[in-house]
Amino acid sequence: MAFTAKDVKALREKTGCGMMDCKKALTEADGDMDKAVDFLREQGLAKQEKKSGRIAAEGVAFAKTNAEGTVGVVIEVNAETDFVAKNADFQAFVEICANTVMEQNPADVEALLACVATGSTDTVDALLKDKILTIGENIKIRRFVRYEGNVIAYIHAAGRIGVIVNFDTDVADKDGFKTYAKDIAMQIAAINPSFLDKASVSAETLEHEKKILTEQVINEGKPAAIAEKIVMGKIGKYYKENCLVEQVFVKDSSLTVTQYTNNTAKELGGYIRIVDFVRYEKGEGLEKREDNFADEVASMVK
Repeated sequence: MAFTAKDVKALREKTGCGMMDCKKALTEADGDMDKAVDFLREQGLAKQEKKSGRIAAEGVAFAKTNAEGTVGVVIEVNAETDFVAKNADFQAFVEICANTVMEQNPADVEALLACVATGSTDTVDALLKDKILTIGENIKIRRFVRYEGNVIAYIHAAGRIGVIVNFDTDVADKDGFKTYAKDIAMQIAAINPSFLDKASVSAETLEHEKKILTEQVINEGKPAAIAEKIVMGKIGKYYKENCLVEQVFVKDSSLTVTQYTNNTAKELGGYIRIVDFVRYEKGEGLEKREDNFADEVASMVK
Protein backbone atom coordinates (compact mmCIF):
# COMPACT_ATOMS: atom_id res chain seq x y z
CA MET A 1 0.00 0.00 0.00
CA ALA A 2 1.47 3.35 -1.05
CA PHE A 3 1.61 6.36 1.25
CA THR A 4 2.04 10.07 0.75
CA ALA A 5 3.79 12.96 2.49
CA LYS A 6 0.40 13.80 3.98
CA ASP A 7 0.31 10.35 5.61
CA VAL A 8 3.78 10.91 7.06
CA LYS A 9 2.66 14.25 8.48
CA ALA A 10 -0.51 12.69 9.94
CA LEU A 11 1.50 9.94 11.61
CA ARG A 12 3.92 12.49 13.00
CA GLU A 13 1.06 14.56 14.47
CA LYS A 14 -0.52 11.42 15.91
CA THR A 15 2.60 10.07 17.59
CA GLY A 16 4.91 13.06 18.03
CA CYS A 17 7.76 11.09 16.44
CA GLY A 18 10.28 12.46 13.96
CA MET A 19 9.53 12.73 10.25
CA MET A 20 12.11 10.14 9.22
CA ASP A 21 10.92 7.72 11.90
CA CYS A 22 7.36 8.09 10.63
CA LYS A 23 8.44 7.52 7.02
CA LYS A 24 10.32 4.37 8.04
CA ALA A 25 7.32 3.14 10.04
CA LEU A 26 4.95 3.58 7.10
CA THR A 27 7.42 1.81 4.83
CA GLU A 28 7.70 -1.12 7.25
CA ALA A 29 3.89 -1.21 7.60
CA ASP A 30 3.31 -0.96 3.82
CA GLY A 31 1.39 2.27 4.31
CA ASP A 32 -1.00 0.92 6.97
CA MET A 33 -1.42 3.73 9.54
CA ASP A 34 -2.39 1.50 12.48
CA LYS A 35 0.47 -0.89 11.86
CA ALA A 36 2.83 2.08 11.55
CA VAL A 37 1.69 3.32 14.98
CA ASP A 38 2.31 -0.15 16.37
CA PHE A 39 5.75 -0.20 14.78
CA LEU A 40 6.65 3.13 16.36
CA ARG A 41 5.37 1.99 19.73
CA GLU A 42 7.41 -1.19 19.46
CA GLN A 43 10.47 0.86 18.60
CA GLY A 44 9.63 3.24 21.42
CA LEU A 45 9.39 0.39 23.87
CA ALA A 46 12.85 -0.77 22.83
CA LYS A 47 14.17 2.75 23.36
CA GLN A 48 12.29 2.98 26.64
CA GLU A 49 14.25 0.04 28.01
CA LYS A 50 17.46 1.99 27.40
CA LYS A 51 16.00 5.13 28.96
CA SER A 52 14.77 3.30 32.06
CA GLY A 53 18.25 3.28 33.56
CA ARG A 54 18.69 7.02 33.21
CA ILE A 55 18.27 9.25 36.23
CA ALA A 56 14.85 10.91 36.52
CA ALA A 57 14.98 13.32 39.45
CA GLU A 58 13.20 16.34 37.97
CA GLY A 59 9.47 16.45 37.29
CA VAL A 60 6.61 17.70 39.44
CA ALA A 61 4.86 17.19 42.74
CA PHE A 62 1.19 17.66 41.89
CA ALA A 63 -1.81 17.87 44.21
CA LYS A 64 -5.54 18.22 43.62
CA THR A 65 -8.93 17.44 45.11
CA ASN A 66 -12.27 16.61 43.58
CA ALA A 67 -14.80 19.44 43.18
CA GLU A 68 -16.35 18.72 46.59
CA GLY A 69 -13.02 18.61 48.41
CA THR A 70 -13.84 15.16 49.78
CA VAL A 71 -11.04 13.27 48.01
CA GLY A 72 -7.50 14.53 47.52
CA VAL A 73 -4.35 13.21 45.86
CA VAL A 74 -0.71 14.22 45.92
CA ILE A 75 1.57 12.52 43.38
CA GLU A 76 5.17 12.83 42.24
CA VAL A 77 6.09 12.02 38.64
CA ASN A 78 9.73 12.36 37.64
CA ALA A 79 11.48 13.18 34.38
CA GLU A 80 15.12 13.73 33.50
CA THR A 81 15.03 17.48 32.94
CA ASP A 82 13.18 20.51 34.24
CA PHE A 83 12.44 21.43 30.62
CA VAL A 84 10.28 18.32 30.18
CA ALA A 85 8.61 18.95 33.53
CA LYS A 86 7.22 22.17 32.03
CA ASN A 87 5.98 20.37 28.91
CA ALA A 88 2.19 20.56 28.55
CA ASP A 89 1.89 16.89 27.51
CA PHE A 90 3.89 15.79 30.56
CA GLN A 91 1.76 17.93 32.88
CA ALA A 92 -1.44 16.57 31.31
CA PHE A 93 -0.18 13.02 31.90
CA VAL A 94 0.53 13.81 35.56
CA GLU A 95 -3.03 15.09 36.01
CA ILE A 96 -4.43 11.98 34.33
CA CYS A 97 -2.47 9.90 36.85
CA ALA A 98 -3.85 11.98 39.73
CA ASN A 99 -7.41 11.64 38.42
CA THR A 100 -6.99 7.88 38.08
CA VAL A 101 -5.74 7.59 41.67
CA MET A 102 -8.62 9.76 42.84
CA GLU A 103 -11.30 7.73 41.09
CA GLN A 104 -9.93 4.17 41.27
CA ASN A 105 -7.92 4.20 44.52
CA PRO A 106 -5.07 1.86 43.47
CA ALA A 107 -3.00 0.38 46.28
CA ASP A 108 0.41 1.39 44.94
CA VAL A 109 2.29 2.53 41.84
CA GLU A 110 2.25 -0.96 40.32
CA ALA A 111 -1.53 -1.11 40.71
CA LEU A 112 -1.87 2.38 39.24
CA LEU A 113 0.09 1.36 36.15
CA ALA A 114 -2.37 -1.49 35.59
CA CYS A 115 -5.43 0.81 35.84
CA VAL A 116 -7.25 1.98 32.73
CA ALA A 117 -6.47 5.69 32.84
CA THR A 118 -9.33 8.06 33.57
CA GLY A 119 -10.60 9.51 30.29
CA SER A 120 -8.76 6.92 28.19
CA THR A 121 -9.09 3.36 26.92
CA ASP A 122 -5.38 2.70 27.58
CA THR A 123 -3.75 1.69 30.82
CA VAL A 124 -1.63 4.19 32.72
CA ASP A 125 1.38 2.02 31.85
CA ALA A 126 0.61 2.28 28.12
CA LEU A 127 0.23 6.06 28.38
CA LEU A 128 3.50 6.27 30.30
CA LYS A 129 5.36 4.35 27.61
CA ASP A 130 3.81 6.55 24.93
CA LYS A 131 5.06 9.65 26.77
CA ILE A 132 8.56 8.17 26.99
CA LEU A 133 8.39 7.53 23.24
CA THR A 134 7.14 10.96 22.22
CA ILE A 135 8.96 13.09 24.80
CA GLY A 136 12.22 11.16 24.64
CA GLU A 137 13.10 11.04 28.32
CA ASN A 138 12.84 8.52 31.11
CA ILE A 139 9.64 9.21 33.06
CA LYS A 140 8.67 7.50 36.32
CA ILE A 141 5.64 7.63 38.57
CA ARG A 142 7.39 7.62 41.93
CA ARG A 143 4.73 7.80 44.64
CA PHE A 144 1.27 9.04 45.59
CA VAL A 145 -1.10 9.35 48.54
CA ARG A 146 -4.89 9.57 48.47
CA TYR A 147 -7.10 10.93 51.28
CA GLU A 148 -10.85 10.89 51.83
CA GLY A 149 -12.43 13.40 54.20
CA ASN A 150 -12.23 17.19 54.10
CA VAL A 151 -9.13 17.66 51.98
CA ILE A 152 -7.21 20.72 50.79
CA ALA A 153 -4.53 20.60 48.08
CA TYR A 154 -1.72 23.08 47.57
CA ILE A 155 1.01 23.32 44.92
CA HIS A 156 4.03 25.52 45.56
CA ALA A 157 6.48 26.95 43.01
CA ALA A 158 4.87 25.39 39.93
CA GLY A 159 5.17 21.84 41.18
CA ARG A 160 8.35 21.91 43.25
CA ILE A 161 6.25 21.02 46.31
CA GLY A 162 2.82 19.40 46.53
CA VAL A 163 0.78 19.17 49.74
CA ILE A 164 -2.52 17.62 50.78
CA VAL A 165 -4.04 18.01 54.24
CA ASN A 166 -6.95 16.03 55.66
CA PHE A 167 -9.26 17.62 58.26
CA ASP A 168 -12.06 16.44 60.51
CA THR A 169 -14.50 19.36 60.74
CA ASP A 170 -18.12 20.42 60.63
CA VAL A 171 -17.37 23.83 59.05
CA ALA A 172 -15.88 22.71 55.72
CA ASP A 173 -18.66 24.50 53.81
CA LYS A 174 -17.74 27.91 55.24
CA ASP A 175 -15.46 30.33 53.37
CA GLY A 176 -13.34 30.97 56.43
CA PHE A 177 -12.41 27.30 56.58
CA LYS A 178 -10.97 27.32 53.07
CA THR A 179 -8.73 30.26 53.96
CA TYR A 180 -7.61 28.51 57.15
CA ALA A 181 -6.99 25.19 55.36
CA LYS A 182 -4.85 26.84 52.69
CA ASP A 183 -2.83 28.55 55.44
CA ILE A 184 -2.13 25.16 57.01
CA ALA A 185 -1.09 23.68 53.66
CA MET A 186 1.23 26.64 53.05
CA GLN A 187 2.70 26.18 56.56
CA ILE A 188 3.50 22.57 55.70
CA ALA A 189 5.06 23.56 52.37
CA ALA A 190 7.21 26.26 53.97
CA ILE A 191 8.29 24.68 57.27
CA ASN A 192 8.24 20.98 56.32
CA PRO A 193 7.18 19.40 59.63
CA SER A 194 8.18 15.78 60.09
CA PHE A 195 5.17 14.82 62.22
CA LEU A 196 1.59 15.87 62.87
CA ASP A 197 1.80 15.95 66.67
CA LYS A 198 3.72 14.52 69.65
CA ALA A 199 1.81 11.25 69.44
CA SER A 200 3.03 10.79 65.86
CA VAL A 201 6.69 10.69 66.95
CA SER A 202 7.64 7.04 67.33
CA ALA A 203 9.30 5.81 70.52
CA GLU A 204 12.32 4.77 68.46
CA THR A 205 12.68 8.27 66.98
CA LEU A 206 12.30 9.88 70.40
CA GLU A 207 14.88 7.62 72.02
CA HIS A 208 17.32 8.28 69.19
CA GLU A 209 16.86 12.04 69.61
CA LYS A 210 17.27 11.80 73.40
CA LYS A 211 20.51 9.84 72.96
CA ILE A 212 21.96 12.48 70.65
CA LEU A 213 20.90 15.35 72.91
CA THR A 214 22.27 13.61 76.01
CA GLU A 215 25.65 13.21 74.33
CA GLN A 216 25.58 16.90 73.39
CA VAL A 217 24.81 17.96 76.97
CA ILE A 218 27.55 15.75 78.43
CA ASN A 219 30.06 16.99 75.86
CA GLU A 220 29.20 20.54 76.91
CA GLY A 221 30.41 19.61 80.42
CA LYS A 222 27.03 19.75 82.13
CA PRO A 223 26.69 17.65 85.34
CA ALA A 224 25.00 14.26 84.83
CA ALA A 225 22.56 15.14 87.63
CA ILE A 226 20.92 17.88 85.56
CA ALA A 227 21.53 16.39 82.10
CA GLU A 228 18.14 14.69 82.02
CA LYS A 229 16.26 17.94 82.77
CA ILE A 230 18.22 19.78 80.07
CA VAL A 231 17.49 17.03 77.56
CA MET A 232 13.75 17.11 78.31
CA GLY A 233 13.79 20.85 77.69
CA LYS A 234 15.47 20.25 74.35
CA ILE A 235 12.91 17.57 73.50
CA GLY A 236 10.22 20.20 74.03
CA LYS A 237 11.99 22.39 71.48
CA TYR A 238 12.26 19.39 69.12
CA TYR A 239 8.48 18.94 69.25
CA LYS A 240 7.91 22.65 68.52
CA GLU A 241 10.17 22.51 65.49
CA ASN A 242 9.10 19.17 64.02
CA CYS A 243 5.42 18.65 64.93
CA LEU A 244 2.96 20.64 62.82
CA VAL A 245 0.44 21.44 65.55
CA GLU A 246 3.24 22.56 67.92
CA GLN A 247 4.87 24.90 65.40
CA VAL A 248 4.70 28.68 65.46
CA PHE A 249 2.18 29.78 62.83
CA VAL A 250 4.18 31.37 60.00
CA LYS A 251 1.64 34.13 59.30
CA ASP A 252 1.33 35.19 62.96
CA SER A 253 4.25 34.36 65.26
CA SER A 254 2.12 35.09 68.33
CA LEU A 255 0.17 31.87 67.67
CA THR A 256 0.94 28.19 67.36
CA VAL A 257 -0.80 26.15 64.66
CA THR A 258 -2.99 24.63 67.39
CA GLN A 259 -4.03 28.08 68.64
CA TYR A 260 -4.76 29.26 65.09
CA THR A 261 -6.86 26.12 64.53
CA ASN A 262 -8.82 26.58 67.76
CA ASN A 263 -9.39 30.30 67.09
CA THR A 264 -10.68 29.59 63.60
CA ALA A 265 -13.00 26.81 64.81
CA LYS A 266 -14.45 29.16 67.44
CA GLU A 267 -14.97 31.97 64.91
CA LEU A 268 -16.75 29.59 62.53
CA GLY A 269 -18.87 28.04 65.28
CA GLY A 270 -17.67 24.47 65.00
CA TYR A 271 -14.70 22.19 65.41
CA ILE A 272 -11.56 21.57 63.33
CA ARG A 273 -8.98 18.85 63.76
CA ILE A 274 -5.99 18.24 61.49
CA VAL A 275 -6.06 14.50 60.77
CA ASP A 276 -3.00 14.02 58.59
CA PHE A 277 -0.89 15.58 55.84
CA VAL A 278 1.58 14.66 53.10
CA ARG A 279 4.23 16.92 51.64
CA TYR A 280 6.13 15.86 48.51
CA GLU A 281 9.09 17.79 47.17
CA LYS A 282 10.13 16.78 43.69
CA GLY A 283 13.32 14.75 43.56
CA GLU A 284 13.88 14.65 47.32
CA GLY A 285 16.15 11.75 48.19
CA LEU A 286 16.93 11.00 44.55
CA GLU A 287 20.32 11.15 42.90
CA LYS A 288 20.54 14.16 40.61
CA ARG A 289 21.77 13.87 37.07
CA GLU A 290 25.03 15.67 36.30
CA ASP A 291 25.22 16.66 32.66
CA ASN A 292 28.51 17.03 30.84
CA PHE A 293 27.74 18.98 27.69
CA ALA A 294 31.09 18.19 26.03
CA ASP A 295 30.60 14.45 26.58
CA GLU A 296 27.05 14.66 25.29
CA VAL A 297 28.13 16.36 22.06
CA ALA A 298 30.98 13.87 21.63
CA SER A 299 28.57 10.94 22.01
CA MET A 300 26.28 12.40 19.34
CA VAL A 301 28.99 12.60 16.68
CA LYS A 302 30.40 9.09 17.22
